[in-house]
Amino acid sequence: MKIIISSAALLIGSFLFAQAKNDTIKQKENQIEGVTLTARKPTVESKADRTVFNVSNSSILAGNTTWDVLRMTPLVSIDNNDAVKAEGESVTVYINDRKSVFTGKELKEYLKTIPADNLLKIEVITSPSSRYETAGSVINIVLKKRDDEGMKGSVTFNNRQNTKNSQYTNLNLNYHKKNFTQTLIGSYSDNTYFQKNTSVNSLYKDNDVTRISNETLGRGQSPSLSSTSEYELNDKNNIGLILEYYQSRNSSTSDADLIRTKNDSLFDAYHQNQDVTGRYRTLGTNVFYKYYDKEKNKILDVNLGTNYNSQKNTNEFLKTYDTSSAINRLGINSHEQTRNYYLKVDYTQPLGKGGSFEVGGKMDFNNNVIPNSLSGNNADNLRPNDVFHYEDNINSLYVNFSKTFFEKLETRIGVRYEHIDYKMRQDVAGTERKDSYGTLLPNLLLKYSFSDKYDLSLTYNRNLWRPWYSEFNPFLVPTNDGTFSRGNMDLEPNPSHRLYMKFGFMKKYFLSARYMYTDKDYWTTFAEEDGRTVTLPDNLNGKVQKYYLFANTNQTFLKNKLNVNVGVGWYYIDNHDFNEVNKLDSRDYISYMGASANLSYTNLFNKNINLSAWVEVSNQNNGNSLANRTNIFHNISATKIFPKTQMEVSLQLMNIFSRPNFDTTTYSPDGTFRSALKSDWYGFSLSFVKRFGNQKVKGNTKTDVEKSGGGGK
Repeated sequence: MKIIISSAALLIGSFLFAQAKNDTIKQKENQIEGVTLTARKPTVESKADRTVFNVSNSSILAGNTTWDVLRMTPLVSIDNNDAVKAEGESVTVYINDRKSVFTGKELKEYLKTIPADNLLKIEVITSPSSRYETAGSVINIVLKKRDDEGMKGSVTFNNRQNTKNSQYTNLNLNYHKKNFTQTLIGSYSDNTYFQKNTSVNSLYKDNDVTRISNETLGRGQSPSLSSTSEYELNDKNNIGLILEYYQSRNSSTSDADLIRTKNDSLFDAYHQNQDVTGRYRTLGTNVFYKYYDKEKNKILDVNLGTNYNSQKNTNEFLKTYDTSSAINRLGINSHEQTRNYYLKVDYTQPLGKGGSFEVGGKMDFNNNVIPNSLSGNNADNLRPNDVFHYEDNINSLYVNFSKTFFEKLETRIGVRYEHIDYKMRQDVAGTERKDSYGTLLPNLLLKYSFSDKYDLSLTYNRNLWRPWYSEFNPFLVPTNDGTFSRGNMDLEPNPSHRLYMKFGFMKKYFLSARYMYTDKDYWTTFAEEDGRTVTLPDNLNGKVQKYYLFANTNQTFLKNKLNVNVGVGWYYIDNHDFNEVNKLDSRDYISYMGASANLSYTNLFNKNINLSAWVEVSNQNNGNSLANRTNIFHNISATKIFPKTQMEVSLQLMNIFSRPNFDTTTYSPDGTFRSALKSDWYGFSLSFVKRFGNQKVKGNTKTDVEKSGGGGK
């Protein structure tokens, strides 16, 4: 391994030295002609309330999807359950300032349908304003906007070799004529994946230990189509319509071997097969109107939309025992449907010199149904048929005021009020719950610029994380690792407080510190119920305090051709009260490091070859689940551009030196549960991109407060 890494370092160093020499010769040859300087945004920008990953000119886009690039974004991490986090905390994902209705695996599959070629930037907003519906940090994925005349677009073909082979293709069309712009994106993926997982579930009672070895082979075929139509009524008024359709047909086969002992004596042993077939569909619509007075910085944004999701699955479980000839069969048919309707209004008004006032609100209605139907000789031990209903109405209002004093002190103060009415019930069991509550979520931002080279910012946010509707569903279902899972109708929201400070100097170096506090949280835990090992979300009381220090720098070398961004963070978590209250035999104080680096080189040897590399040192510590090992993710890519034919060829190497292994232990009052999952995110991919038409990109139109202070959207 050391020889491989050393050889790679030597090769890259040779490339850079040769390129620097080549650039010097070119400069001497052309010094009579003069020097032309081209301004480029740095790959990573650090602002008072966010970190911006400018990827539009990066070679990492070629052949990747938005999900792939999100994994390589600074401050962002993704765990083995596909949960997206920023600085180790849960996030809310926005796309073009529109809140995504997807979470978890659904969000992953949706973002995999958006080609990275459409990306302009990814904003990691660690201190969002009251404008955002969020429980913590926000990730805003900003797509490119093309409005040059005529037809243009691109076609992408990608082949990826992990454990198995997968293909992905995309067609991106854009047409602009005078005041009308039409964008159409279609994609299709045929993805095959393989996972291997080993688990050890240890219950304190009777020294009950279950060892599980599980392999899963799955395939998903996913077509998608999205359309954005926008018409400029005049230079201040725009109207538009967004339509999104996504479908996924999936199938998977799992084989699990389980051995269970009690007090060191064999209690049970069996082999379980699981076959899953399903279809997932989503349809989203959004009608919008936008008034934008560029001279006066007045913005009125109105959005009316609906989202419909349908997930239909058939699960077949087959158990064969080592100690008997009995065969247990269980079939589960479910058809989960979610309906969302919303109206959102935002208004921005300047107030005097250096001031801005924002006000807005949203009405959100959700209606979700989760039916389950069981069959087979093992269904009698579970509730055979039931339907879970969840409905809510969330109304919110917010106000933000921003003002700059003495041309040095930037301020933003805001508050958001949210009120929710929700109810849930089960048809057969008859259980139900109704509740409502309102909450105030204040936030504050202060930024003082000592000079052009030195500034200090301070932010405060109160957050509230609500349970996802499916986490309330108490229906008990088996999993492919021999355990069972269910939701929890008694879940309560989790409030937290966050204080954040950032110091920037020389516009290249940034030091930041964060303090987060909560006295109630909910995470996935384990319990023993009627002899079954059950995973469920649960409220866990007790104080949790988190401290975080981070250093980051963004540098450019060799006439801006080499861009380097490096960040190192130290995390410290005080869980002693949390563990004592919940009777968890876990570490009271957790300390670990995290780091990431993004490198990109443009136009190697002046041959239109772009190189990029990304590496991240990551620990998956979440609530009552602690990492047993540190993962080192890495990605290396090279892209060759052919300007005359507008073609690109890209080769990408993913985690070739070390395959990721998510090894964590979850602590509960009933025992400990260790899981080691070998990820399929490794191998290589080859991509071909053909572009046509004018590829110029228009920058986003934002107010002065948003562009300079970073606090508006």
